[in-house]
Amino acid sequence: GLAAAFLILVASTGLSWADQKDPRLDKLFVELQETDNPQKARLIERSIWSIWVASDSPTLELLMNRVIMRMGNQEYGEALRLLDAIVTISPEYAEGWNKRATVYYLLGRHEDSISDVEKTLDLEPRHFGALSGLGLIYNRLDEDAAALDAFERALKVNPHLGQAKQEVKRLRGRIKGKRI
Repeated sequence: GLAAAFLILVASTGLSWADQKDPRLDKLFVELQETDNPQKARLIERSIWSIWVASDSPTLELLMNRVIMRMGNQEYGEALRLLDAIVTISPEYAEGWNKRATVYYLLGRHEDSISDVEKTLDLEPRHFGALSGLGLIYNRLDEDAAALDAFERALKVNPHLGQAKQEVKRLRGRIKGKRI
């Protein structure tokens, strides 16, 4: 089918990713830690995401663009099919696993989502998007301590995540309330 055709086409292109191994990321993560300027932090975050998503393969770039479009249109089955091809083609590409984890989450497939988040974090331990996503999954599963841990880990990497800050505060209050 279509996925097999993509696999053959992409396998023959020779993959060279601008991905989680990109040397520019180290400097960007240092800047993200050091800035107190919210606008600068957003620009740095955007740069990091751009590097994570980027590919030197036009075919894989096209596949990821289609995934993002399908996700935007809530066509999760089609997005999942494309992502299955992406993680098969390039299992070392962290953003493929992260996007698939997101689709699994949106489909309510929490265990599959957790598994793909773990794979993402194996490849890119600084992936604050995956860590925040893990917090959301554990929130959905009412696992407060695990959610709190995930959000705190995300904030260690990126202290500018507003939702993660709110969730940490809320979860600490809930956990403290349960102990009383």
